[in-house]
Amino acid sequence: MEGLWDKVYEVCMRNAFNLLAALLIFFIGRWAIGLLSDLVSRALDKANIDKTLARFIRNVVYWVMFVFVCTAALNKIGVETTSFIALLGAAGLAVGLALQGSLSNFAAGVMIILFRPFKVGDFISAGGVMGTVEEIQIFNTILNAPDNRREIVPNSKITGDNVTNFSAIDRRRIDMVFGISYTSDMKKAKEVLMNILLADPRILKDPEPVVAVSELAESSVNLVCRPWVKPDDYWKVLFDVTEQAKLDLEKAGIVIPFPQRDIHLYKHE
Repeated sequence: MEGLWDKVYEVCMRNAFNLLAALLIFFIGRWAIGLLSDLVSRALDKANIDKTLARFIRNVVYWVMFVFVCTAALNKIGVETTSFIALLGAAGLAVGLALQGSLSNFAAGVMIILFRPFKVGDFISAGGVMGTVEEIQIFNTILNAPDNRREIVPNSKITGDNVTNFSAIDRRRIDMVFGISYTSDMKKAKEVLMNILLADPRILKDPEPVVAVSELAESSVNLVCRPWVKPDDYWKVLFDVTEQAKLDLEKAGIVIPFPQRDIHLYKHE
């Protein structure tokens, strides 16, 4: 028994230096990793990189360096790391194949953050849905729909389709069409509509609003009404002008036609 303890003591003393060196590599390396990660984070902040992307890059740098330090420490105490690295690479490949969709969403998220087709707070149409951007995540983008629905859209679906950003420009044009009867005074109708637009302070003076004849339709003369507004006023102005147009046109004696049918009843003897 005494000989066994002597052998254990001898092995420990022989490897004490390597064990101490491995511990120093691990703890000093982890401290250096934290310092390097903080430097990377501050550099990204100074470069005005998006916070989501900056946080992701910092985490990637940290964990890559951490794996490197752990490998160096294990190698110092005599652990064979070649097979370990090969096994880690094979596991990474397997996980990558299993998570192709997630990796695609991740890559799309990085593209969105880098190229910024939209930002938080913008009202967009993307991936078949429409809403205000609440958050841009690595795998998904969260939208708040106008009717207060939370839409979670995969990033790959956004980058793989058309994106319409309604907030990118500081003004939007409202397109409205009002049909009047062929027997009504067309110039009077245009004047009524233009007065409505000029009286609304939310409608921009530049570009000027437009009221014009757009079509001589089958049962009506169609007048197009195109005011410009700020994006936040779009829906309110659309609803208010539509309502006011009906009231003022009727008040001015302008007939708004609607489909009618004559039904004839025949009595067979």
